[in-house]
Amino acid sequence: MPKGTTKLKRKIIKIDEEKCDGCGDCVPSCAEGALQIVDGKARLVKEIYCDGLGACLGECPQGAITFEEREAEAYDPQATKQHLARLAEQAEKPAAQHHAMGGCPGSALHDFSDRDDEQTGDAASGGGQPSALRQWPVQIPLVPPAAPYLKNADLLIAADCVPFAHAGFHAQLLKGRRVLIGCPKLDDLESYHQKFKAIIEVAQPKSITVAIMEVPCCGGLAQVVQQAAEETDYKGEVKIVVVGIDGRTKE
Repeated sequence: MPKGTTKLKRKIIKIDEEKCDGCGDCVPSCAEGALQIVDGKARLVKEIYCDGLGACLGECPQGAITFEEREAEAYDPQATKQHLARLAEQAEKPAAQHHAMGGCPGSALHDFSDRDDEQTGDAASGGGQPSALRQWPVQIPLVPPAAPYLKNADLLIAADCVPFAHAGFHAQLLKGRRVLIGCPKLDDLESYHQKFKAIIEVAQPKSITVAIMEVPCCGGLAQVVQQAAEETDYKGEVKIVVVGIDGRTKE
């Protein structure tokens, strides 16, 4: 341990290597980038990157991740921010190299910004409207805060029912924005809250649009985004769009 480093008793994650199968589901759920797949197993990169909030706990299908209270180095927000910046640089490397870092290949980052509308979606086969999607993945737990395509972007955070209800989703909401989708009723809103805080701090988006359904359970998504914006002293615009169950925009 480096000279001058102190430890304190606190909650920190514990990984059961016998249960861990190296699926990588926990890696993108950690907004601090504290987890990586090393030699086929999930590993805690450094204690100072783990904030002890446990957003990764519910993402392990094998139940290999738990909390324990022990002596550990204190969580270091500044070091974590620098760590996320390094991960962002690594994410810009070729896909094959990115896969070698661990995690599911289907969660590898892709940026479609250089493609014309005519090259996307149904337009590529000569019919229908072009897709406005310009990145992959789109699920909130799978998008790391340090994803290069989030940097200074216009963000769309959408409840996952919105694209099905709103016929003009691609043209009116998604076009020109980077999207993150999830279900505020079925998913963990506290993990969303921490993820949005990390995204705002690291990516510094230009604007944030939150698209939710008019049903009561959807309001939680708007609340956690607004809370994250307030706690990070976000200076950009946060716009809320409400879509009715009939597909019409309410606000």
